[in-house]
Amino acid sequence: MIDKLNITALGGGTGLSSLLRGLKKYNDKITAIVNVADDGGSSGKLRSELGVLPPGDVRNCLVALSEEESLMSRLFQYRFPERGSLAGHSFGNIFLTAMSAISGSFDNAIAHCGEVLAIRGKVLPVTLFPVVLEAELKGGRHISGESRISKVFEKISEIILFPPNPPAAPEVLKAIKHSDVLIFGPGSLYTSVIVNFLVDGVIDAIKSSKAYKIYVANIMTQPGETTDYKLSDHIEAIEKHSYKGIIDIVLANKAIVPKDIIRRYKKNGAEQVEIDKVNIKTLKADLFLDKIYARHDSSKLAEAIVRAVKLKKFKREKK
Repeated sequence: MIDKLNITALGGGTGLSSLLRGLKKYNDKITAIVNVADDGGSSGKLRSELGVLPPGDVRNCLVALSEEESLMSRLFQYRFPERGSLAGHSFGNIFLTAMSAISGSFDNAIAHCGEVLAIRGKVLPVTLFPVVLEAELKGGRHISGESRISKVFEKISEIILFPPNPPAAPEVLKAIKHSDVLIFGPGSLYTSVIVNFLVDGVIDAIKSSKAYKIYVANIMTQPGETTDYKLSDHIEAIEKHSYKGIIDIVLANKAIVPKDIIRRYKKNGAEQVEIDKVNIKTLKADLFLDKIYARHDSSKLAEAIVRAVKLKKFKREKK
């Protein structure tokens, strides 16, 4: 059933690529819409030195949708040693940057890289405009730059893109409008998920779409960005930057994160997100990848999404 649906996921960072890695086993009509506000690490260097859009999150999504463990996917993730002029850069980031210059645009470069990697689905940048993310903090201060926002230990009141309302990249609005399922997250609340809603036309497209809208809640709070946030706080922030009722169902992790991992996260100011009561249907499942980091398990997350979609279909058939 789910293999016949058009699925679109909006996000960025490691959360989106983790989702795609599991979901591609059930569906090859996946569109990943990726934010392009990243200004840190290899992406930030390429952005400041060459004026390109940040390729890192896009690269991760391309690899996530490719044939796992293929030579090309491993090559795209290869990171040069921490010395010399290529220190910190990944081959895939440099490849995307070079392909942008050869093909004439970032979206063309992504399409060509998708062919090289033989991906199952499609990856789209949410906008082709160079944008800067800014946060207005509760105290009134403004912080500019995605990498700086994630390190500020103050409550965020609102985030803004500069320039305001950049146009969506070709195909983005069409993909959203014609989706059967829309997935938001998992990922950094403000800098990976909400940032996509600030692109011109995205919210209107989501409103007009008849898609089943799923929000994948984070397992842990993020120091600074969502310190002390419960599930309800995450949803409130999403609705503030979009509209009330944007989410049909929430997928939340019910597994208890092991104490040794919790202790390590607490040293950095993070804790497990409390799944408090919200006025949205919530499907709780074990989504935890029990390793070094408190992250979503790709396979468990994909299985939970399949269950959520089946639940929706069952209700429609009953009616």
